[in-house]
Amino acid sequence: MKPVKIMAALSAAFALTCSPALATTDAPLPPDPFFSYDRPAEYGVHKERVTVPLRDGSHLACDLHRPAASDGTPAPGRFPGIVYDYNAYNQLEAQGRAAAYFVTRGYVAAICNVRGSGDSPGHLDPFSPQEQRDNYDLIEWLAAQPWSTGRIGQTGVSYGGHSSLLVAVNKPPHLAAIIPVDGISDWYENTIYRGGIYSARIRDWQRTVAPDTLVTYAQHPLYDDFWRERSVKSRWKDLDVPVLEIAGWYDRYRQGMVDNFRARERNVWLVSGPWVHGWPAGQPADIGNGAYLAWWDRWLARRPGAPLPAAKVTSYEVPGRGWRQFAGWPPAGTRQLELALAADGTLASRPGVAGTRTFEVNTEPAAGGPGQRLEFATGPFPRDLVLAGEVEAKVRASFTAADGNVAVVVQDVAPDGTAARITQGWLKASHRFGHDRAVPVRPGKTYDLDIRTWPTHYRVAAGHSLRVTVSSDDYPEIDSDAPAGQVSLRLGHGGSNIRLTTL
Repeated sequence: MKPVKIMAALSAAFALTCSPALATTDAPLPPDPFFSYDRPAEYGVHKERVTVPLRDGSHLACDLHRPAASDGTPAPGRFPGIVYDYNAYNQLEAQGRAAAYFVTRGYVAAICNVRGSGDSPGHLDPFSPQEQRDNYDLIEWLAAQPWSTGRIGQTGVSYGGHSSLLVAVNKPPHLAAIIPVDGISDWYENTIYRGGIYSARIRDWQRTVAPDTLVTYAQHPLYDDFWRERSVKSRWKDLDVPVLEIAGWYDRYRQGMVDNFRARERNVWLVSGPWVHGWPAGQPADIGNGAYLAWWDRWLARRPGAPLPAAKVTSYEVPGRGWRQFAGWPPAGTRQLELALAADGTLASRPGVAGTRTFEVNTEPAAGGPGQRLEFATGPFPRDLVLAGEVEAKVRASFTAADGNVAVVVQDVAPDGTAARITQGWLKASHRFGHDRAVPVRPGKTYDLDIRTWPTHYRVAAGHSLRVTVSSDDYPEIDSDAPAGQVSLRLGHGGSNIRLTTL
């Protein structure tokens, strides 16, 4: 598959449901030496194609970029190594150009096609145990070369970010640090099954990159060992190397990146900006290679004076509000604000009288008419409201069918009525006790459904309001696969509510 076709599929698969205008800003990064770090180039680049042997007798096709002397030959001495964007997209030339910045400053970059992609033989099975073992072997091979110091890092975006995190929990002895960009905590939860509901958005990627997964993923609708083997979350205790996570508040993997940070705050640093899916470089207020160089100089080259970020969390308050730094996430000083979904369609601190409202299940992609959703809104806020964490929804619902999907979408509504999506969450009712088992739903019985939304750092301006939409569908984020029928919500006193984490 040609890289241009793969990237087109990725663009479609990872497009975001937010206002593009909200994802741009010209604000500078915080005055932190970590983000302004740099040093001059010292070397040229020597490139060679190599085959890296694997434990089962197969091999990986790799381009090796080494620091070069003035005559173009490999420079003498030993250098740390970086596995650079280990993925299935056969982009070795482009990745080599991106890695040159680090090579000219004293790092060896190994840029490889995963098994079953490009010139690497075998069967492609993204993020599988086999692919993780291959990555482990690549790191150890790189460390064992006579020109290597034995200290290896790994970085990458999306596929390459997932790979960096997954190989880290396999604990190759010579892996010293990683920089995952837009990476997972769990492939099932973050990508394939949203709240237990298959994501329609990922299928173009599957068809283009790994068509066999259209069969295998559908064979595992519940969270079983197949998914645990493709999970960072299931092995968080083994994520013990220094990790610099680069996330975007408009990216689909922000939940995974925040979850990784919260699970391993001791050795993980989080930077989350006003970015969509992809490398921040080239986007407004991009991080720049200097910060990544500071990280590698600190952990791989062990250069004196190479700084760490000044705070554990560096976060951009969207839309367009600027950078802030915090000791943790959610930040200290946050408080909970609970708003009831009232029977009159409002979101209010006082729930009002108990009541019930019903909507029709949407079974058609991209449909969702007025009778297929319920909306609840606050009045205009008298002052700014800053969300810094998750919006947690407790939906009390009954179904006429033997199962159902619930999608919760939170929007910022301007005085002129235009709306921007802030966050969203989903849950299949039969997965209300977890995704490892499906528990039957009895038609007509009311169930308490706890729905997590993706975390956010978002300022709702004074004069704006919040709107929460509850429906059975959020295509293409989830499949329109709920059985036909009706969903009834318990509202007002003793009914459904949302809880905001505010700063």
